[in-house]
Amino acid sequence: MSSNILEETMELKILSYNRHAVMEGDFIMPKKTVQLKEDEESFGGRLARLRKAAGFSQRELAAEINMSNRMIAYYETEAARLPIHLLPTLAKALKVSADELMGLEKTKKNGRTQDTRLWRRFSQVEKLPPPKRKQIVQILDAFLGSEKVKKTG
Repeated sequence: MSSNILEETMELKILSYNRHAVMEGDFIMPKKTVQLKEDEESFGGRLARLRKAAGFSQRELAAEINMSNRMIAYYETEAARLPIHLLPTLAKALKVSADELMGLEKTKKNGRTQDTRLWRRFSQVEKLPPPKRKQIVQILDAFLGSEKVKKTG
């Protein structure tokens, strides 16, 4: 190949790369579509399931990781993959490993179900000053006492 032809070919490749223009004869690799197996869960489905298991609504999870709830909805319904920089943040917020979030590892279950939304509220109550905590405990005691009366009555 002569030097002149080589220079023209290199110039065309650089131009097409920089301008994202496709020149005639250039080969562009097609996007690979991933076909899920029948029993395989999509990323969005897994994210939604883990979010619900952690007791978050889309809005609450979005607030937890400083993102719009529209993006959470997008990742759960439209996106095939998660941007890599969000992986550790989401995994930490959902209290799962990155491998579990990506579907590389089965989600661990401890055999009992727990209302994590309720436990998050309790941890917020623990951070309140003692007089406020005392008021909340009194309200809970009154509510639980009335429920006991309903069951026995």
